[in-house]
Amino acid sequence: MQVPRLGPLGAQKVWPLPSVKPKTPKGVWEFRSRPDLRPGAVEMIARAQGTSSGYIFIALKEGAGEHGPMIIDDQGQLVWLGKHRSARDFKVQRHRGKPVLTWWEGRVVAAHGVGEYVIFDDSYREIARVRAGNGYRGDLHEFLITPEDTALLTAYAPAQTDLSPIGGPEDGAVWDGIVQEVNIETGMVLFEWHSLQHVSLEESYYAPTKGAGWPYDYFHINSIDVDHDGNLLVSARNTCAVYKVDRKSGEVLWRLGGKKSDFEMGEGTRTAFQHDARRHQDGTITIFDNGAHPKVHQKSRGIVVELDEERMRAILARTYTLPQEILSTSQGNAQHLPDRNVFVGWGSEPFVSEFSYDGEVLLYGRLPDDGESYRAFRFEWRGHPTEDPAVTGEQRTEGRVAVHASWNGATEVASWEVVSGPGPDQMAPLGSVPRDGFETDMLAQATGPYVAVRALDSSGEILGTSDPVEL
Repeated sequence: MQVPRLGPLGAQKVWPLPSVKPKTPKGVWEFRSRPDLRPGAVEMIARAQGTSSGYIFIALKEGAGEHGPMIIDDQGQLVWLGKHRSARDFKVQRHRGKPVLTWWEGRVVAAHGVGEYVIFDDSYREIARVRAGNGYRGDLHEFLITPEDTALLTAYAPAQTDLSPIGGPEDGAVWDGIVQEVNIETGMVLFEWHSLQHVSLEESYYAPTKGAGWPYDYFHINSIDVDHDGNLLVSARNTCAVYKVDRKSGEVLWRLGGKKSDFEMGEGTRTAFQHDARRHQDGTITIFDNGAHPKVHQKSRGIVVELDEERMRAILARTYTLPQEILSTSQGNAQHLPDRNVFVGWGSEPFVSEFSYDGEVLLYGRLPDDGESYRAFRFEWRGHPTEDPAVTGEQRTEGRVAVHASWNGATEVASWEVVSGPGPDQMAPLGSVPRDGFETDMLAQATGPYVAVRALDSSGEILGTSDPVEL
């Protein structure tokens, strides 16, 4: 509801109140105005000048606190928490020319996903839900909206094959790694690629496990990207290789790394059980090199690789590592930012970090203990929630009231104005204070038993008004 102004603002009757909402000892945020939100708290251990603009996007799936897609700022303060507990790969993409939020949701089976993909607009409303075609279920490892507004996604399917050449049974079960390109509007499958048709079992570094109870995961597809010529780059963890795939025929055009690399791999360019291979405008490829599962390196790293496709040579251009020996056994990503900084999500290890182009650590954050986010990103984002701001009030002495205000997902709020009066439709402004994190705590000299708040932008315009609460 809109609360009318009832005259000019007089003397200030609202003051900032020192925070009364510290995170709990278990690393979980609690908010008086939104007791239904209890996200795990991300602690920013180090912050330096030079970080890129925008917010941090993660989707907690392990550890303390409420899980789901979450936007935070550089101080670790919550911006938005979605009620989607099984979310993975939470990020900003463009759909129909506008920025949108996307993620996978479903259930996890044998280290891959069985679910579908969600698209939200900037008001946090679902505008599309994308599913794999041809009877397959969408996997958690990739959902990429292309410039043509199609979607590239991954799927896993069980198949029977002869595993005796690699020490398994003749009638063994294996996971087939699948790439699909689908029309977002119609669900029609435009392209489909199967690893078993193009990559042999012998390329895997992952041995079959007797009595595992699941098909042999020889390939483990974990990312798809579009190359400059429109063909696809496919990363497979268990062959330790990146494949360039013809987008029409499905033919493997080249292999980067692995047992059958078409490139001469320069010092430091070989990866072990890697994730998130991305091609960039300058021709380089970024990769998150886990280096583990089983352990190959002392620590995980983000790397930038230059490709000389005439001489077929790969050259290590830059490496991004933390001083600590962080070894991520699964998941992770390395995001190349517009200003050439690099943002890294450490997958199975509970950390996020940002590096300068030259490798200096500019930001270092820790998720709750045992916390994981499949990937982590930094993006520009402007959110305009349709729900009203939230407020709660508590009587103090001498007619003063402790007011707590928040607005889940709103990014344009610069300050909060408190209004009060004898009735819900008879309230006047008392004053305003600058926004202070997700929840702003204020002390107000109330003029009646009713209190509400208005969210103001940097120009003082009202963005939204809470329902009034009776003290």
